[in-house]
Amino acid sequence: MSTKKRILFIAQEMSPYLELTEYAAMVNKMAIKSNEAGLEVRVIMPRFGIINERRHRLHEVVRLSGINIVIDGDDYPLIIKVASLPNARLQVYFLDNEDYFKRKSLFHDEQEQFYDDNGARAVFFCKGALETVKKFGWPPDVIHCSGWMTSLIPAYLKTAYKKEPVFSNSKVVYSLEAPAFSESLGDGFIKKAMINGVKEKDLEPFKEGTAAALNRGAAKYADAVVISSDAIDKKTVDELKAEKGKIIVPYRNDNEDLSDYLAMYQQLLGNK
Repeated sequence: MSTKKRILFIAQEMSPYLELTEYAAMVNKMAIKSNEAGLEVRVIMPRFGIINERRHRLHEVVRLSGINIVIDGDDYPLIIKVASLPNARLQVYFLDNEDYFKRKSLFHDEQEQFYDDNGARAVFFCKGALETVKKFGWPPDVIHCSGWMTSLIPAYLKTAYKKEPVFSNSKVVYSLEAPAFSESLGDGFIKKAMINGVKEKDLEPFKEGTAAALNRGAAKYADAVVISSDAIDKKTVDELKAEKGKIIVPYRNDNEDLSDYLAMYQQLLGNK
């Protein structure tokens, strides 16, 4: 049995599959660097409709598919696909669903209207990612989340999934990025996000449904926060620094070798 420490990246975007911002390349580099540093690495991301399955050689993992994700009383089948990251010996898993991810645009329709189910799509992805890890039976030591669609995962790990054996030793990192949208996820977002006995008060930081609120909620529940943009306001950073025991990795645009990230992982793994 492998004695390697395990790191799971749960990402909204990652090169070469989807590149919305410069952070897609960063996720790719973090996964490869962690792999080269002797960690066992896996990646989970959404299978958005604009990702080319043929070019990237995605194929369905039948033994993992078949999970149903319940959101607000409705069942949504979770389809899991996999690809090997080019030039690296690690697997990227893609979460798919006909209702939420087949469309050929990301978060806005052809008239540039924000999809009214974006909140439900985020809940589906976050819950689906954690259920997928349970199905793997692969306990991650560190879970590094990036992108607003992953923002509920730190909260879920500390509430709905805190008694799950597969996550009993998991530390969670959140990359704090510049707000990605100007709209709100709507009044029904918190109700949909209340999965597996999560209470409304647990989701209080997220209640506005704005990109800033999602950042704030994820950062509150994370064990470590990476400041991944110089556009994060000073007040937010100061509030984080005031929280006892939380590891903060400050923004640096010259961290090409990712030494700050690797040092953070080692600190979370107890190898200071």
